[in-house]
Amino acid sequence: MKIVTIDDFRDIYFKMKQKNIHFIFAKLNIRGKSRTKNTFNHQNNRAVSEWYIIPQIKKRWNKLITGNEEIDYEDFLMKEIFAGKSNLRLLSLGSGVCSHELKFASYPNFSEIICVDIAQNRLDEAKETALKNNLHTIHFICSDIQQYIEHKKDCFDIVLFHSSLHHCRHVNYLIGHQISGILKDGGKLIINEYVGKNRLQYSRGQIKAINQALQLIPSRYKKIYGTNITKKKFHGLGLLRMIIADPSECVESENILPSIHRSFKTVIEKPYGGNILMGVLKNIAHHFVTLDREKTQVLDDLFSSEDDYLKHNPSDFIMGVYEKLCL
Repeated sequence: MKIVTIDDFRDIYFKMKQKNIHFIFAKLNIRGKSRTKNTFNHQNNRAVSEWYIIPQIKKRWNKLITGNEEIDYEDFLMKEIFAGKSNLRLLSLGSGVCSHELKFASYPNFSEIICVDIAQNRLDEAKETALKNNLHTIHFICSDIQQYIEHKKDCFDIVLFHSSLHHCRHVNYLIGHQISGILKDGGKLIINEYVGKNRLQYSRGQIKAINQALQLIPSRYKKIYGTNITKKKFHGLGLLRMIIADPSECVESENILPSIHRSFKTVIEKPYGGNILMGVLKNIAHHFVTLDREKTQVLDDLFSSEDDYLKHNPSDFIMGVYEKLCL
């Protein structure tokens, strides 16, 4: 575990160039929840340089999760798990812009989909999309997760966490008591989550593997977004920077799967990596949004590098469906 790394100072510099000084000073707010909310309100700004903007990455996820690079996990679940089901009530906690929930809402299986998030601007964006597409079963509530689920019991057929559960504290109590409590008998918990090291505090072995993979990329594709700086080495993220930037980020991510396995039966659990690719492509992903033959080969080499790593290490990202255990 490192308190501060070289990459921390670089990230501050890059964010000042990519965003503005007000965003940086907002991170110094003494209240942790305010810093978290500020992060979520500006989340879309990250899309210029993160690994998930690469179309081939998304196809890789689909292939590993659904078996078909053209089929998203939402469509897969509606065909494999919820086909023939009707009047389903789905609660999404930490829904953000609700892109996944909007996709579920396009299916007639649902009588109601409730999206809960602390960022009003992101919910407003989702609401506008829902209105444009005549999706009337989906509703949006700006609230803290804990405040919303308090005192609710046996209300929902499905609870969804998509990239939000790793922001939650007291995961064992949340999953084993609160989420289990608001699900009906036989209800399903769906996660699509980072479940790796707390606070992204990678092991030396993982950082070494990331740097080995980084050497597979030609220098011209390692220019960091918005700068003339070449990404030569990945140092990892310091603990202090993680807490200052967002106190909720990966706060108990290592506890997610053990907590779920204690209280739920596994229906589907699909690992899809990220151990190498997220670190390698951070701040340089924009080079691979459009591809030619050379860049396609680079991505193939990176994918192979991560596949090799996953043969001996658990995946950092999981898509899973779990069924409430009836007492």
